[in-house]
Amino acid sequence: MALPSAATNSLVLYRSTGAAGGIVAVSGTLSVPKGNPPLGGWPVIVWTHGTTGLAPACAPSRDNDTGPEHAYIAVIRTLLDSFVRSGYAIVATDYEGLGVAGNHPFLQGVPTGRNALDMLRAGRAIEPKLGKNYMVVGHSQGGQVDLFAAALGPTYVPEFNLLGNVAFAPGSQIMDRIKLVMTSGKTELSLPYVLYTLKSFARSNPNIDLKKILTATALSHLPDLMRGCMTHALTTGYWSTAISKDQFVAKPDLRAFAAMAQKNEPGLLRIKAPTMVVQGKDDITVMPGATDHAARELCARGSLLDYMPVAEADHDGSMVKGGADGLAFINARFRGVTGGTNCKALPKAEK
Repeated sequence: MALPSAATNSLVLYRSTGAAGGIVAVSGTLSVPKGNPPLGGWPVIVWTHGTTGLAPACAPSRDNDTGPEHAYIAVIRTLLDSFVRSGYAIVATDYEGLGVAGNHPFLQGVPTGRNALDMLRAGRAIEPKLGKNYMVVGHSQGGQVDLFAAALGPTYVPEFNLLGNVAFAPGSQIMDRIKLVMTSGKTELSLPYVLYTLKSFARSNPNIDLKKILTATALSHLPDLMRGCMTHALTTGYWSTAISKDQFVAKPDLRAFAAMAQKNEPGLLRIKAPTMVVQGKDDITVMPGATDHAARELCARGSLLDYMPVAEADHDGSMVKGGADGLAFINARFRGVTGGTNCKALPKAEK
């Protein structure tokens, strides 16, 4: 994902800790601003992208004008280009299993958070003019990753200094989403996302038996999810027309899945650095009510949260209409301004 306003854009292959343990190869990109860095080096934004798919071809670093997720990645590029024009270096991971063959740990906060933070290390190894002060910023799936990376950062990459993070429409309330699709008698936008999560969690947790959750027909079509990326799953083939509730067995065994889902809820984290969460009020991908709930959870655990619902903004619109506020939040943190919070009077995104 090359940024037009950057002085240099580099495709990076680096080492990270895999979801199953051990070292895995992960791809990503590094974009460096034009001009000379300030004293202390370029301020850094660690970017964590939203859902593009499960297959290696779905990686943002592989995008081009005819790419399978180009429409979404173009929105990201516009946002990140505004950051690089403002003097920020961008390190952006593809996550394990995207860009490089492997299993993508979708909605698994710890391994994807580590992928993002290891990209920070890789970026500075390539470009020593990157400074040690950073912020994490992400959208959707990447909003969940962002919050986990912010919680992990101070201990996982202690050689760097986390100043804060911005999560646009972060994924959360995983069990609520699966319950929705299990009871819906229509085609649901959420179904492919739920299937991605089921597939991801089952790969990492042998106690999750998909045969006890999904019907034989649904299981036979799971490989379809690897043949394209997210847009393909939503618009083409079996999953684009499947009736949601018909994909599940009569009494699905979700005990192991529920336990793993709980561990991947970003609202249950305590994030010490100032945090901004931006949520579009017209979002139908990440439900406004779900993010309202996650915001309350973050506040209850002592996170310094600035929650900002955005009127007339859909899923990508949280970045488009909330991007300037996100940049202002980032600028303030790098200027040393203390972060504020509206936890005592949280606004609501749900109408």
